[in-house]
Amino acid sequence: MAVCRARSLALVGVEAVPVEVEVDISAGLPGFSIVGLPDAAVQEARERVRVAISNAGYRFPPRKVVVNLAPANLRKEGPTFDLPIALAILGASGVLDGQSLEGCAAAGELSLDGGVRGIRGALSMAERVFAEGIPRLLLPARNAAEAACMGGVEVLGVGSLREAVGFLEGSTSIEPAVPGRGGEAGWGDTEEDFADVAGQEFAKRALEVAAAGGHNVLMCGPPGSGKTMLARRLPGILPPMTLQESIEVTKVYSAAGQTDGGLLRVRPFRAPHHTISTLGLAGGGSNPRPGEVSLAHHGVLFLDELPEFSRRTLEVLRQPLEDGEVTISRVAGTLSYPARVTLVCSMNPCPCGYAGDSRHECRCTPGQIERYRSRLSGPLLDRIDLFVNVPRLKREELRGPVLAEGSGRIRERVVAAREKQIERQRVPNSALGGRRLREVCRLDEPAESLFAAAIERLGLSGRAHDRILRVARTVADLAGEDWISADHIAETLNYRRMELAGG
Repeated sequence: MAVCRARSLALVGVEAVPVEVEVDISAGLPGFSIVGLPDAAVQEARERVRVAISNAGYRFPPRKVVVNLAPANLRKEGPTFDLPIALAILGASGVLDGQSLEGCAAAGELSLDGGVRGIRGALSMAERVFAEGIPRLLLPARNAAEAACMGGVEVLGVGSLREAVGFLEGSTSIEPAVPGRGGEAGWGDTEEDFADVAGQEFAKRALEVAAAGGHNVLMCGPPGSGKTMLARRLPGILPPMTLQESIEVTKVYSAAGQTDGGLLRVRPFRAPHHTISTLGLAGGGSNPRPGEVSLAHHGVLFLDELPEFSRRTLEVLRQPLEDGEVTISRVAGTLSYPARVTLVCSMNPCPCGYAGDSRHECRCTPGQIERYRSRLSGPLLDRIDLFVNVPRLKREELRGPVLAEGSGRIRERVVAAREKQIERQRVPNSALGGRRLREVCRLDEPAESLFAAAIERLGLSGRAHDRILRVARTVADLAGEDWISADHIAETLNYRRMELAGG
């Protein structure tokens, strides 16, 4: 009896979990079985591995081959285990010295000709290998640069099974991968500038506040007023991502199979169509993938024509907007995907879009307008910090010279305010809560009086109360003030009014 072990990793959510591949070759009728709670893709590895070993020039053992993927209670999914299974079989059959697999982990999908195809979650695997103290990681060549961004682990990219075996035998030399240059996470048109937007100063100021504190925004106005144009310029004024944020975002995109070989340096901007499904927005599925809300982690999730989204689909946003993550419960266990986003939404004031417009007559009945707006639930609206009317531009704004402030200057104020927040409480104002919120949001006496009157007059919920404090803290940070004044509260209350255009 010959037993050989190889180390590998399974992707659970966006995190990698160690898996030990055990191969036993014994006398008996020739056969090949895989145990350890494998899914269909792992079971199909029997044919891929058998043919790949033969086409790579090695002899598949004509004996009873049993592969165990431990721990047995963890569901194994996808083709990630092809390469370590093949290496362990070659080790157990004596083609490869089993000791050469010590101090090394491997992951990769095999093609029938013995080549190694790319996989998802390479960065997460490198992170876990480093945490486990394993010095080397064998990965497909297309994933090596991404995994090398983690550092602390020697990442070796292989293009074929024969190349992997040759390296382990010492007959082939492979240079350790260098970190990839990286790129953008779903959005990167740096030419989008607020200087191109005529008018809409109130909306621009609201987006500046949203960018500085990470707050959620809902813009309402008639068609053509510039809502989408404004939203697409928000990434240009967001603070640059930190290294840790880049790693977190890249792990999400790697788990979704959407990386380009390095750390993603630009904050993501995701704008799904209103026909998106619940799974597409929140993630999950039989073969779990991150949804749009997770792909927008540390960036912007833009939902255009918000009431046109399915109400059931929108309701899945309630948990991630509050907790900063999506939790998906399945029979085999629970998955979590990070989802700390700045939500930006736009909508028309009515189905035809012209309620309250002085230039166009609204054709909607009061009942139609009420049904249109009722598609948005109270709990969802309660998680939005800033409500902004975006009216139709006047003739002089459309035809006159555009003298708007550029994104660069706005970003300078946003970065200064965000740095102030991180220095004071380590998180953006939108993430403040509990006792820490009260400690940070100190109101002077006039502000306290104004806020107390607003609570009584508007009948604010506890969540709305806290959100007003957070936004007011951001307004004060943009002004460079330590205390929240009545002016800061007054500006914040303007953003809380639900008297949307035409209402």
